[in-house]
Amino acid sequence: MENFWTSNKPIKGLRHFVLVNEAKEKGNTIFLMVSVLDSEINLKTTYEELINSGNWYKGWINLPKNESITEEYVNYKSSNKLEDINEIFVNSDSVFKIS
Repeated sequence: MENFWTSNKPIKGLRHFVLVNEAKEKGNTIFLMVSVLDSEINLKTTYEELINSGNWYKGWINLPKNESITEEYVNYKSSNKLEDINEIFVNSDSVFKIS
């Protein structure tokens, strides 16, 4: 599975993500994605969403700064909004050695 992805549209103002973990939930393959620029911006997505939805591009696409970091991100960070995800779990076989 490709580890580097670009979202078709900004997610909390950012578009470049890394796949850091894969898990099974209720029989579905779930991927944990983390923003390259801000680890507080993370999400879970399904295989179907990642591969077949048209919402993601494999690899990092070179984008102008105003398209890769949008005003939405600045507003999100300035609001001091906290998310429910407090921990990121990485499998021992992950290519990312996060400690």
